[in-house]
Amino acid sequence: MKSYFAAALFLAASIAAAPAVPAYIANGGKAPASESTDDGIEAETASAPEEVPEVSDEPYRVLDMASGEVLEVPVRDYVIGAVCAEMPASFEAEALKAQAVAAHTYAERQRIRERECPTPELCGADFSNDVSHYQGYFTREQAEKFFGGRFGESYSKISAAVDEVLPYILTYGGEPIIPAFHSMSSGKTESAENMWGTAVDYLVPVDSPSDLSAPKFIQQERFSEEALRAALEAAFPGIKLEGEMSGWVSVGEVSPSGTVLSVRVGDRTVCGSDIRTALALRSACFEVRFDGGEAVFTTRGYGHGVGMSQYGANSMAEAGSTWRDILSHYYPGSEIIES
Repeated sequence: MKSYFAAALFLAASIAAAPAVPAYIANGGKAPASESTDDGIEAETASAPEEVPEVSDEPYRVLDMASGEVLEVPVRDYVIGAVCAEMPASFEAEALKAQAVAAHTYAERQRIRERECPTPELCGADFSNDVSHYQGYFTREQAEKFFGGRFGESYSKISAAVDEVLPYILTYGGEPIIPAFHSMSSGKTESAENMWGTAVDYLVPVDSPSDLSAPKFIQQERFSEEALRAALEAAFPGIKLEGEMSGWVSVGEVSPSGTVLSVRVGDRTVCGSDIRTALALRSACFEVRFDGGEAVFTTRGYGHGVGMSQYGANSMAEAGSTWRDILSHYYPGSEIIES
């Protein structure tokens, strides 16, 4: 079995200008958002050990991009800060717990990765607070500013959820998993293979029907001919867009989960994620039509669609599912271990 690592996290900034919170953004909130692992997955050649990984209680080393200082953040504080940045405090406690385990798992995986192959730019840190590359994280002071008058209640609720699950992480084949997550799927999550080109046994499509009723599940973006041309030419230098605008973009292959896998754009074929990035769409699950001199892109869901749907997790929690049920559903075959 191969060991897999996320190349750069919460593709966050690269696709939606944030993994600080997909769910916050989807609901019209304002937070730095991060979508877990949209940047891709690297398949490594080393075999994964089968023994239970050792989960360290040493503080995480976080590079502060503003000061250049490497901060030592206790594990509990980091996980609380990550949940504050990644999921609305209004969500059910069991969903918050599931997010906490995912956040802790991400941090452990990244720490191991940096010990094995340090990133020079991190200056010895495990990760930075740059949400365009790493998981979202709020310090207590940032959380207080973000929550405002709701800080006491929100921080206490998230802290209580974290405390209940802090000893646990998700593993597969003896190593922490890639805990990809997103705001909401198209109603069925996507495979890592379709999204990033590498199959991962526990990042496979699962049903998430409650996403269809999530806020802003269906959204439209309209582009004039001039705007569409400008966006496509900026994203794909040298592309030829000839004739009527209605012939510029044609959807090709679509996955069973609804992700557009190939699109004919002008004189070339690209993937749906490329169009999503080029046009700042909410997801790569989209349809396009041409109406009244405009290109109309209709999207379903928000995020890359791989792994845990946050709105799906919250709906499962509302229906009585536990955090263990949620994680087992969205990361099938993974194992919850206690450090």
